[in-house]
Amino acid sequence: MTEHAEGASHHDDLVQRAELQPGVVQLTLCRPEKLNALTAPLVSQLHDHLCHVAAETTCRVVVLTGAGRGFCAGLDLGGFGRIPGTEEFGRVQQTWATQRAIAALVQAIRRLPQPVIAAVNGPAAGGGLALVCASDIRIAAATAVFSTSFIRIGVSGCDIGTSWMLPRLVGAARAHELMLTSRRFDAAEALRIGLVTEVVEPEALTDAVAAMAGSLLAAPPLSLSLTKQGMWLALEVPSFDAMVEVENRQQVLASATADASEAMAAYLARRPADYHDR
Repeated sequence: MTEHAEGASHHDDLVQRAELQPGVVQLTLCRPEKLNALTAPLVSQLHDHLCHVAAETTCRVVVLTGAGRGFCAGLDLGGFGRIPGTEEFGRVQQTWATQRAIAALVQAIRRLPQPVIAAVNGPAAGGGLALVCASDIRIAAATAVFSTSFIRIGVSGCDIGTSWMLPRLVGAARAHELMLTSRRFDAAEALRIGLVTEVVEPEALTDAVAAMAGSLLAAPPLSLSLTKQGMWLALEVPSFDAMVEVENRQQVLASATADASEAMAAYLARRPADYHDR
């Protein structure tokens, strides 16, 4: 997926941004020599990019991937660095700031108005797996491997939102086993248990992601955003009736737009729709 990331302004960019096509922004984690392991500067840059993307009305789909042969190997155990402003803090306070900064990445991805496609081009472990889980659609290269990892380094297996997300994606029984053993599993197993929805050969990943993005762009902008929001809310609301009430409001809101009328007209005429977010 890295051939699209040449739009970076300088070589120190740890997260590179590229426009894959109108309305589609790709964010590429760029520490290929370390399998894109997370450091304080990388986490900070990814937060900045996510914040900017969230405010961009022209961006409708986000792709998240890694440079080189890895997606993200999780925390850089060789030196994460310090969160700026915490240099004089005590050890516990520094660790707390680090924990919150990393965990906030998956919260930011979840809160994006745009759906996020994880293009899993290689190993995704620990925090990398959390980024995959937080995405809305996950497509993997056949060479991708996954692991929760956390428990192997002496901390709890429940980290960076994974204890909430993974059971909802693959089921509680399988998630418990993966979290407790932290074993590696390959793309074929990820597909079988439902973590990813498609596995392709590495050279086909770019095209598969482009095709998926095209499918998403076929929906009216507000409909796409409301559906992402609604699907995650449906995993959190306390009852069936509560979610039906959310759905009812989404439908009335979306149906009142000009884009909804255009979508219906285009569907009936069997032609491509022309949306203007109105």
